[in-house]
Amino acid sequence: MSAAAFDLHRGTPGTLGVSGVLSFDTAAAALEAIGRALADGAVVRLDLAGVERSDSAGLACVLAAQAEVRQRGRSLTVENMPEGMRALAQVCEVDDLVG
Repeated sequence: MSAAAFDLHRGTPGTLGVSGVLSFDTAAAALEAIGRALADGAVVRLDLAGVERSDSAGLACVLAAQAEVRQRGRSLTVENMPEGMRALAQVCEVDDLVG
């Protein structure tokens, strides 16, 4: 995996794992890929344990994925949010939205 890459994986049923980098360079592609992975409704958890680095675009990607799922009448739980992303969510006052 290159320094500016992300990866999606389904190890645990109902969970979509994200690893790598969620940043301005990858967020648009990540959101598109996450949206495709969430389309079938089988995913109820987004596991961010493998995210090595993120910025505000990465946080926006997670929020957009949750909003997309919510529009379909479902919910998406975010697990293992990296501390830096969690701190950014608190500063932006959106931490309640991502859990």
